[in-house]
This record gives sequence, structure tokens and C-alpha cells, in this order.
Amino acid sequence: MEFICAKEYLIRGVKMASYALGTRSAMPILTGVKLETKGDRLYICATDLEKSIQCAMPIENRAEDGAIVLDGTVLAQITTHLPPDDKVSVQTITGADESGGMKIRLQSGEATFDLLALSLDDYPEIPQLPETKICSIDKALFQRSLYQTTFAALKVGETTRISLTGVNMLFQSNGVRLLATNGYRLALKRIEVQGLVSEGEYLIDAAALAALDSQVLSAVDDDAVEIYQNGAQLFFKMRDVTVMTKVIEEEFPSFDRTIPQEHRIGLIFERIALLDTLQRMAITAAKESGAIALRVNREETAIQVSSSSPDKGKTEERVRLKREPAEEIEILFRGEFLVDALKRMSSEEVVLWLTEPDKAGLLEPQAESDALGSDNGFVYLCMPIEPIGTE
Repeated sequence: MEFICAKEYLIRGVKMASYALGTRSAMPILTGVKLETKGDRLYICATDLEKSIQCAMPIENRAEDGAIVLDGTVLAQITTHLPPDDKVSVQTITGADESGGMKIRLQSGEATFDLLALSLDDYPEIPQLPETKICSIDKALFQRSLYQTTFAALKVGETTRISLTGVNMLFQSNGVRLLATNGYRLALKRIEVQGLVSEGEYLIDAAALAALDSQVLSAVDDDAVEIYQNGAQLFFKMRDVTVMTKVIEEEFPSFDRTIPQEHRIGLIFERIALLDTLQRMAITAAKESGAIALRVNREETAIQVSSSSPDKGKTEERVRLKREPAEEIEILFRGEFLVDALKRMSSEEVVLWLTEPDKAGLLEPQAESDALGSDNGFVYLCMPIEPIGTE
């Protein structure tokens, strides 16, 4: 193996692939990053067996195609601190250590690094992109969808119900529905797709999708995300980057009966005003429950919001409504859950639909205030808290 490539490409590729390194795995080989040349392209990839990331880039190939595995952490540190030179040369050196193993020599400017290679034979096979894609999704829209759903799932280690750690993606003729829940709240987003080839339902780890949003999609210059599927694997392709995540083999909870179909009370707020109030209420909310009370009086253009705890005190505040409610109600929510959703919306006004004190509340954008449509298709469900023990 011997090639020359642009330094910026190498830095970007190693950084991108490093997001999939198996740093906590019992298999040391999963800490490695694989570099493979195929013609005039270099493929940099990493995997923890649950997900993989592969980046492709142009190179000047000066030898036969080959592959090598290097310590991912070491390689990332080196590429981050390369000297100011536009090019990087890489070549393998066989029999360069006492055991007759393989090394790789990386040169940039006046700096030369001779790095020990890991066992190529022990490195797992990286899943290859299937030939047929499911559909394409606008990248910005897909990012927004992940941002508005992944937060509602539980983290691995917080539950034995693995289905609650994922985002359920349902591909249908009218688009894709993303849904996440922790059992007490539920975030749902519906978006359009282009060229849907086959319908299907896949449960994907929420943490992996959140990383896809923040670490990969944000760094890739492309307008669309192509989605492919092969068995229990889902692939997301953007230009020269391919991300694979394994499908969680668990049944996602049924939610259709959870979402109220009728709402007696619709409360319209300025989103920022409600968010600010709830964040202030959190200061004196009980630590365990985080309970915040909403008291609605008929024909009043404001609601009373309050929180209290024995060790911190009590806070009360009135929040203005855009119109008078038709009925009265008092209901308690975990304030953190409402805050999480409001932070991920951009609409100037939101609607909180209520039915009974023991029924879930439904939060959604006020359509007229969502000028850019970034909250379009977003619905958030929040279960109330029992009033006993909240004082």
C-alpha cells in the first residue's frame, strides 16, 4: 500500500470513522480503524459491530490495492496535529519490527510517523451498501426529525426494555414516521420522502441516530440522505460517507391508543414564554417527581403555574394565553419533559391539548406560527403525574 492524499480529506475521514470505534468493547481489534485502497479511492472505516462508518476519498494510488488496520485513537490524534502541509503520504513497511509484522509510515511536511498495525485477519467485515435503496430524504428535514425524536427515548443501561432505547422508523407510501418513547412521554415526527421503493418498519438505537445527526450529518456537505436496508441492517448514505446501524430485534410498544383522539381544552401559548416559566418552576420542583402544576380557570386569559418542595420552597407564576379556555382543569406534569420538547420546537406559538387530569397532554405547534414549517408533523405526548406526594 502506498498513496498520497489531501490532508484535509484524511483528517475528515479519520475523524468521521472514529465515531464508530468500539472503545468499550471486549474485542481490542474494534479500537482499530481500517484503511483500504481500491483504485484511486481510499476507504476509511470503523465499527463496534452495532454500527459502522465508512468514508471514501480520492487518492493518488502508487501501489497495488491493500488494507491495514491502525489504532484508531492514535491515528485520530496524529491527524489532528499534522504539520501545515497540503498533502499526506502513506505507505506500508513490512518486516519493520522485531516480530516481522507490518507498520505504516505516514509523512506530512517534516514529520514522519511509523505506526504499528493491528491484525487485519481479526478485523470484522464491514457491511457493504446494498444495491437497492429504500428512499431519499432531505438532509435538513431528516436532521430535524432526529433532533425532535431521539431525546424522548431511554439510554441503554436505564432500562431492561430495549425497545424503549430506540426510535421506531415506519416507511409508508405517504412518508416516514419516527417515534420514540420512554413510557411516560412520546415524540412523533412525520416527514416526506422521495422515491420510496419498499415499505418497512425498523427500530434503531436512539443514541446511534443522535450521533448520526450531530456528528455525521452536520459535517457532510450533501442535500439528501439515501436509506438502504439489508436484513437487520439499515444504511444511511451521504455522498462519500456511509453509516450502518443494526436494527433492534424487539417489538416496539403499541401507541395508537395512547394518543388522545379528542381534546376538551386547547391552551395556546407563546412558546418562549411558556418555556421560560417552566424553567423557573424547575428550580423549586420536587427532586424526585419534578412536578409542575398547571391550573386553568374558565374564561381567564392566563393559567397559574406552580411548583414546590419541602426543602426548596414554592414558586408561582401566571402565563398568558392567546385565548380563553372553555373549561377548567388542574394537572401536573414532570416539568423536564415539557421543557425538553419546547426547546426542540421553533414555532412562535404552541398548543397544549388537555382532556382530564389523569390523561396525557398533547403538545404541538400552532400551525399559523410555524412559518418555516420546521415543526410540521411534530407531536409530543406527555403523561401527567399523580397529585399524591407532590406537595
